[in-house]
Amino acid sequence: MCGIVGYAGTSSRSAEHGALDVLIEGLRRLEYRGYDSAGVAVVADGAIHSRKKAGKLVNLENQIAEAPLPDSLTGIGHTRWATHGGPSDQNAHPHLADGGKLAMIHNGIIENFAEIKATLVAEGVEFLSDTDTEVAAALLGKMYSSEAEGDLTRAMQLAVNKLEGAFTLLAVHQDHPGVVVAARRNSPLVLGLGEGENFLGSDVSGFIDFTRRAVELGQDQIVTITPESHSIIGFDGEPAEGREFSVDWDAASAEKGGFPSFMEKEIHDQPAAVADTLLGRSDAEGKLTLDELRIDPEKLAKITKIVVLACGTSAYAGSVAKYAIESWCRIPVEVELSHEFRYREPIVDKNTLIVSISQSGETMDTLMAVRYAKEQGAKTLSICNTNGSTIPRESDAVLYTHAGPEIAVASTKAFLAQITATYLLGLYLAQLRGNLFSGQIKDILADLGKIPSKIQDILDRDNEIKDLARSMADASSVLFLGRHVGYPVAMEGALKLKEIAYIHAEGFAAGELKHGPIALIDDGQPVFVVVPSPRGRDSLHSKVVSNIQEVRARGANTLVIAEEGDVDVREYAEFVFYVPETPTLLMPLLATVPLQIFACELATAKGYDVDQPRNLAKSVTVE
Repeated sequence: MCGIVGYAGTSSRSAEHGALDVLIEGLRRLEYRGYDSAGVAVVADGAIHSRKKAGKLVNLENQIAEAPLPDSLTGIGHTRWATHGGPSDQNAHPHLADGGKLAMIHNGIIENFAEIKATLVAEGVEFLSDTDTEVAAALLGKMYSSEAEGDLTRAMQLAVNKLEGAFTLLAVHQDHPGVVVAARRNSPLVLGLGEGENFLGSDVSGFIDFTRRAVELGQDQIVTITPESHSIIGFDGEPAEGREFSVDWDAASAEKGGFPSFMEKEIHDQPAAVADTLLGRSDAEGKLTLDELRIDPEKLAKITKIVVLACGTSAYAGSVAKYAIESWCRIPVEVELSHEFRYREPIVDKNTLIVSISQSGETMDTLMAVRYAKEQGAKTLSICNTNGSTIPRESDAVLYTHAGPEIAVASTKAFLAQITATYLLGLYLAQLRGNLFSGQIKDILADLGKIPSKIQDILDRDNEIKDLARSMADASSVLFLGRHVGYPVAMEGALKLKEIAYIHAEGFAAGELKHGPIALIDDGQPVFVVVPSPRGRDSLHSKVVSNIQEVRARGANTLVIAEEGDVDVREYAEFVFYVPETPTLLMPLLATVPLQIFACELATAKGYDVDQPRNLAKSVTVE
């Protein structure tokens, strides 16, 4: 989950920025990946100079202000989400080795660190931390001094072939000013290309202030950067190449834009996120053309089952997709939590389409599940927001969302973009299979095209929800009910409260109410109810209205999300927020938004940091 930055520059760049400037700014943009501690190491005056501190990045900045680092043009930086060893100064990265001449930072988990550590301890190596990273650093130092003849790249190659697990490693050595060497296996790393300088980062946010040119790095690859060059080899030592791409958003996109938090900004980014995800997906005749899908259309048309793999919020996007795809395509869809999927015996074959959903494209549980599915012969398609990340690269096909960078840990705009992408996939499959007429697909696309303005209508009335949230700042429990596509919306609404407000919240299928959850209802219990449209599904609408009456009769404080014109709910609700009319299957794109606003404002009213909730990180890159 950690954030990583590397830099090698020339003196011609020093007037604009030195290594420390690049590292600190990169870590500031990557702090969403972990904020248990932060640290930097720079090469200057023939030595390694390092500072590291537990807590958020500001603690490190204060330490550097008190004990300044020398000017440098080479360095590495790290912001940590703890795995091995608790958050502390001692366990913070970088870790030193080779008598303090080498510094290393690391994202991931070294699974065989205990075995390696035991061998090194027997050889007289002393360790100062509880981390697996220090073990990897010590191993690299040993390889450098004993087998690689002072070649840092060769030493990295020798070291990584002894490591097991998921890792990105960056290292610098005092004997090689101007050189940073990195390696990746099952963990994110991107190369940034500049003029007279080169960069490394967990993602492009780490260097977006300095360049938009980036290079994807493949699995089991080692990259060596200098100010003027970069070289890539495989773990086997053979030359390799990455794919260069251009970053299509700038540094300003990663700023708060005048909002008090990234989360609130990203909630307000959602009209653009949905619109951009829809952009360019159809031709002049209205026929869907998903150019990123690299699977033969004839093979796609013959699939007999779809399995959606995802975790957390992305899994709820998959649950929404199930309703739409089954309705439009008449293909059975299963939604699986990635971390459960490969530990049983799932039935997949060459006629199964695995659809993985991951904002970062680095979610380790999902990556491993995709790999397992591929081994079973299934076709794999990734829905992802991060260009060049691992899951899309390893999938047979990819459908990128275009939500832009999402900095807040709790996902908002990425969720709506994911749902939008699954709708595009469902319509494309219906087009290939002939399940829908072209006119029907055009009509649905037209309805999707109206969604951004409808979201904006909700955002323009957000004070209604904010006032409610502030009035409930002392709530200790909130329940959510929904039916049909409203059910995953209810679960997502509950998850947002858990993530950022730290209060008990549960989402239930409204039909399950009398099968147990109604026992939770007592006087004053807040219950959000996502009410389906009264148009076209009268029986479902009436059943949910009955659910509202049932909980209200037992003392619940009923808070209703309903469609404009639904007068039936008013009599039974303490609070109603109306969303614009839209077809039932598209309703989650609207009904989710007020629940996001509610969670964000309630957590803010409680005084919590909504962008960096406790114990969570943006991208879960370890199992």
